[in-house]
Amino acid sequence: MTVIPEAEARARREELEKRFAGLSFPTRLFIDGRYVDAASGATLDRISPRNGKLIAKVAAGDEEDIDRAVAAARRAFESGRWSGLHPRERRKVLQRLARLVEEHAEELALLESVDMGKPFTDALAVDIRVTVQCLDFYAEAVDKLYDEVAPTGPDVLATITREPVGVVGAVVPWNFPLMLATWKIAPALATGNAVVVKPAEQSPLTALRFAELAAEAGVPDGILNVVPGFGPTAGAALGRHPDVDVLTFTGSGEVGRLFMRYSAESNLKQVSLELGGKSPQVVLPDAPDLKVVAKAIATGIYFNQGEVCSAGSRLLVHRDIKDELLELVLEESRRIVVGDPLDPRTGVGALVEEKHLDRVLGYVHGAIEEGAERLLGGNRILEETGGYYMEPTVFDRVTPGMRIAREEVFGPVLAVLTFDDLDEAVRIANGTDYGLAAAVWTRDLSTAHRMARAIRAGTVWVNCYDDSDITVPFGGYAQSGFGRDKSLHALEKYTQLKSTWIKL
Repeated sequence: MTVIPEAEARARREELEKRFAGLSFPTRLFIDGRYVDAASGATLDRISPRNGKLIAKVAAGDEEDIDRAVAAARRAFESGRWSGLHPRERRKVLQRLARLVEEHAEELALLESVDMGKPFTDALAVDIRVTVQCLDFYAEAVDKLYDEVAPTGPDVLATITREPVGVVGAVVPWNFPLMLATWKIAPALATGNAVVVKPAEQSPLTALRFAELAAEAGVPDGILNVVPGFGPTAGAALGRHPDVDVLTFTGSGEVGRLFMRYSAESNLKQVSLELGGKSPQVVLPDAPDLKVVAKAIATGIYFNQGEVCSAGSRLLVHRDIKDELLELVLEESRRIVVGDPLDPRTGVGALVEEKHLDRVLGYVHGAIEEGAERLLGGNRILEETGGYYMEPTVFDRVTPGMRIAREEVFGPVLAVLTFDDLDEAVRIANGTDYGLAAAVWTRDLSTAHRMARAIRAGTVWVNCYDDSDITVPFGGYAQSGFGRDKSLHALEKYTQLKSTWIKL
């Protein structure tokens, strides 16, 4: 680990603060190729979690604004000015957009960091990098998707073609605002659709700036629209809108259920949901180097302040190695630096808002009341900054029935559970309503395969955690939702099959 001297770190932080102060970034809705005020004139306050200070007043859209955006998207789609382009022309536009994101990477990372509290270094190295990879991947896929000819008799020609669905509504979360938005926008645009994005009210800034870059890259007016606003107004309006063909959402199970209901109440639009998880890291007695395992466990729960749907929030460790591994995890946890997201030494930044911090602390208090043993952390810190910071937290003696073992905390809180054999480990791993991700640590290839098959999760890592690539699908089982982001499989959400039967 590179140690940055305090004076150098302070200088870097001050430089980023000056750069942010000098930024001019959009705060109005982006509809039909231009920025506009909300019809009501309403705004929402963007309070930075790093210091609790107002950074912007952002237009707050509602039902009327969603109507305007969906109408613009429908006109643009029906005109064929995007869906009717030769695939290689759409490819060129998406590639230009990828290059523009690269060109503005530091600006976008700075917006993301100040807006939602994650370390600037992580925003730049992960969020923006993956956003560029996503755009490039789907750009390259555009003109490499082939239709089919069915194996019929000689007197018939039957073709199977993929067509864009039309208007896509995308409701995206606050924890990876631009990256997760792009996971939905890029494949939807690649297949010729028009899109209306509702970013989370806690982190709308990069989505609004991204819309401007998309227009500069050549995305036609109306094809990409961004309407910030609150869930019960703008989000519900998008979910209920009768002219939205597909709704894709990443967020909580509670809101995911609402979108299912909105679909039933309106036009039975297709819905895809990614709803979080309670992911286990299962460490067997023959695990590889426990120092490596401990580091992966710490990263898996503390990265992005634990505000990650696939965070490794449960450590399931075999009794024989529990004490040794737990001490190593505690050592790694103590090394984590919590602090200003703009400080290059920071490993854990600020939680997104005070309301969420209070929710996470509520889980800490609940775990203590239920009898879990707090080994580390569990407190709000750096309160004098005005920001929303929390210590890395570790609980031992957690039992499978405790809330901290079953429910998604979405913060830097690790629950440690002990098992004695593989069957018990699988029962505990599968003992929640979720099924998004899991990890298994073992040197035995046969055991790794058997455990990966037995654990009900959309992704199972072996001897690593949270490794990934845009070519691999991401999504979950059970109440972690359905449908997949990333990879070529994501294109299935934004296309529909047409069979054409021609009698010869």
